[in-house]
Amino acid sequence: MASKSSARLAALTVAAVCSVTSTVVLTSPAHADSVRVHDIQGSTRLSPYAGKQVTDVAGIVTGVRGYGSSRGFWIQDPRPDADPATSEGVFVFTGSTPKGVAVGDAVTVSGTVSEYVPGGTSSGNQSLTEITRPTFTVVSSGNAVPAATTVSARSVPRAYAPEGDEAANGSVNGLTLRPEKYALDLYESLEGMNVSVADARVVGASDPYTELWVTVKPWENANRRGGTVYGSYDSQNTGRLQIQSLGKPADFPDANVGDTLAGTTAGPLDYNQYGGYTMVASEIGTLESGGLERESTRRQSGRELAVATYNVENLDPSDGTFAAHAEAIVHNLASPDIVSLEEIQDNNGATNDGTVAADATVGKLIDAIIAAGGPRYDWRGIDPVDGEDGGQPGGNIRQAFLFDPERVSFTDRGAGDATTATGVTKVRGKAALTHSPGRVDPVNAAWANSRKPLAGEFVFRGRTVVVVANHFNSKGGDQGLTAQYQPPSRGSETQRHAQAKVVNNFVKDVLATQKNADVVVLGDINDFEFSTTTRLLEDDGVLWSAVKSLPKSERYSYVYQGNSQVLDQILVSPSIRWGGRLSYDSVHVNAEFHDQISDHDPQVLRFRP
Repeated sequence: MASKSSARLAALTVAAVCSVTSTVVLTSPAHADSVRVHDIQGSTRLSPYAGKQVTDVAGIVTGVRGYGSSRGFWIQDPRPDADPATSEGVFVFTGSTPKGVAVGDAVTVSGTVSEYVPGGTSSGNQSLTEITRPTFTVVSSGNAVPAATTVSARSVPRAYAPEGDEAANGSVNGLTLRPEKYALDLYESLEGMNVSVADARVVGASDPYTELWVTVKPWENANRRGGTVYGSYDSQNTGRLQIQSLGKPADFPDANVGDTLAGTTAGPLDYNQYGGYTMVASEIGTLESGGLERESTRRQSGRELAVATYNVENLDPSDGTFAAHAEAIVHNLASPDIVSLEEIQDNNGATNDGTVAADATVGKLIDAIIAAGGPRYDWRGIDPVDGEDGGQPGGNIRQAFLFDPERVSFTDRGAGDATTATGVTKVRGKAALTHSPGRVDPVNAAWANSRKPLAGEFVFRGRTVVVVANHFNSKGGDQGLTAQYQPPSRGSETQRHAQAKVVNNFVKDVLATQKNADVVVLGDINDFEFSTTTRLLEDDGVLWSAVKSLPKSERYSYVYQGNSQVLDQILVSPSIRWGGRLSYDSVHVNAEFHDQISDHDPQVLRFRP
């Protein structure tokens, strides 16, 4: 997860600290204008006054933010124009905690209009119109704050954003806003204004940064647990809105998916790099629990092999989550026979001293599982080359196999190392790995600064099963759904596509050697079940993503920006798919909860080899 703190551009450094009767005299050039807020905002995403100085912009203060890197206050003109495309609110960036200004003050503000791009221009984000280097005067206090504009199911359009030929070079910045047609245009037309939602359902749990996500369209691609499912690139779920707190973090609710913020939640509408349009709430509705509970899957039968994938989110021996992870594996996952673990860190975690071994990390988890009443798992893994597999610097994350030796055996064949590729050979007429455990084509450029697949041979009831554990390249660096480029660019896909082809070719080698071989490819694929990445993994029918056996509303393992979506997958070869006794479960124990121990939900596949 990326850090939520972001530095302001140097150009926005505060030139002076403002007060009620500012001692800073603004020398206005000849082209300075006295304008209204809606003139500054204009009818597109970019202000017609960007880079210019403005004087005596009048408004009522609707919110004051005195924390973080973006300090300042919002003003709103109580006398709106007749154009629904022009916002009546704007943020005044002071840089330091604003002094001498309070909600309800009528002020006049002078300064420079700026288009600030959260995350920098390379992010592709839209910009936030601000007045920077301000001076201001409080004209009166105790005024009524302009009534909040209600954001509701009725007001938010079904279409998400203009795209294609409507946008110049893919950017929507120059297009006239059509708030009646596109959701992103509606939100932009309200930028900086006081807005509200009523009885909003939570679709993204509270996080440590006092943020959560709600929807004003509770039926929009809904699932039975209260979430909003992201089922295609054309299904962005327009009713989602991020909520932050304008007050003290201690006052922010601990909300889970399916809860409701009953009553009114209101505040200025901001735009940031961590989710786009965000209500900075000065008033938060009363939290009403939706009663969400963690799921537990059924235990496998004696003849079923249970294989699971679980991203344990940068687990290292210093973490306090081992007992909770053990409880999840034993009680929620019913002690699967094989567990692929992703994001196992080395023995000293993020300490960057060359340590690569992870036996202490895995050993501590195994001990915790025993203490929780689970089996005494054995394990296999391969230590990476220091600093070569991406992830948190110093952590050396990798995949590892846990397996229950009372139920399944591991076939050790000349264990490979970090850079030696396992291959496929034939032993007694059956496909076998040349190295087990071994890595799949680890020096291929597709795995640069990314986790290499771990392959191993297991035997269950006399039948060999080849398992390949993966953790594909993350989506970091992709443009967000609220980017100025529509549709947004997903640059990280290029590497995942290359990785998918490598794994697909490896499975083809196995099946070319033994047509009916049982192969399971699983892990944090970091892409959706409908993505090109998944299609490339499945190419020529050698694999099939078993999450697609679930109803569409149940296909998710991760919640991002209020969208419940698939990142973790278990794919199977034809012999498993068509065996007729396949059972798949996405076990929701983490992603929907504010007290999650990982941001991923584990997946379990049961089948009879």
